Amino acid sequence: MSHFDVVVVGGGPAGCATAIHCAQKGLRVVLLEKARFPRDRPGETLHPGVEPLLRQLGITLQDHRRHPGHWVHWDGPSRFQAFSTSRDEQWKGFQIPRVLLDQQLLEQARTLGVHIVQPGHPSQVLLEQSRVQGVQANATQWTGQFVVDATGHHAWLQRQLQIPWRRFSPRLVARYGYCEDSSLQDKKLGLFAHPDGWHWIARISQTCLHWTQLAFAQDVPHRLTPEALEPLRMIGRVRGADVSWRLCRTTAGSGYFLVGDAAATLDPCASHGVIKALLSGMQAASAIVDCLSWPTGEKTVQAAYQAWVQTAVERDVLALRSFYRAHPYPPAWL
Repeated sequence: MSHFDVVVVGGGPAGCATAIHCAQKGLRVVLLEKARFPRDRPGETLHPGVEPLLRQLGITLQDHRRHPGHWVHWDGPSRFQAFSTSRDEQWKGFQIPRVLLDQQLLEQARTLGVHIVQPGHPSQVLLEQSRVQGVQANATQWTGQFVVDATGHHAWLQRQLQIPWRRFSPRLVARYGYCEDSSLQDKKLGLFAHPDGWHWIARISQTCLHWTQLAFAQDVPHRLTPEALEPLRMIGRVRGADVSWRLCRTTAGSGYFLVGDAAATLDPCASHGVIKALLSGMQAASAIVDCLSWPTGEKTVQAAYQAWVQTAVERDVLALRSFYRAHPYPPAWL
């Protein structure tokens, strides 16, 4: 048996942010990640607001493409949506391959003393008197004062504890991939509405494009890749991710917290998945520090975390519904 203050399951942005922030506060942390890196994930385009969060975690993004905004082809003439309206200050986002961002976050956690187990395959949650005490993984019991589920849409701990979801949409699957190109014009990049749903195209290097596509209905035929990219050579295979709008009804409980997509999911059109993942991880880490310093106030701290998650999701759902109503072919399930 290996005992730590915090056991984090999942090594994406939410899990790494939790582990890093806990380690920065002097806690002993183990992080279990079942996949070997590098790995592909959607979320290559980062809003400028991610920069101060990464700076708090000790991460500096250098030598990556910066962009002042993006083209939107949605409810009328195409328009350029800038991050900043000030001529004096250019607020720029990042185009960074997720394989690099995830690796950089994981290495920062390792540098701060987080014990990384990779691959670490969780098989069973450890309970004692209805309190989560740890995780069985790789024939080892990893125990801690708190367990954090950062397993994304797999929602490992949520399934183990059979916590119900609150759902805001039917099942939605985002498909994404990469292709070679060095000539596509800027106006052919960005967010595009089409009869089946939408697609997003972004340049992440001089010769590589990333695309994500979502169909509003899963039971009708639709293009597997954006039409504009079909003549180009694809890099690797097309992947998919469940991005149904949902909120776990209990995001913090006796001995555990849920962060990132394990706590709540919206589709990529919400445009700030990585920011939300980092924020939720840092919030959960701060909540854990508060719980450890104020054991009798654990339920109060966890209620505050749950309220923060719920309020943010409900606000984002309203904004996304409003944006989809402006779509030329809005989904019937709105």
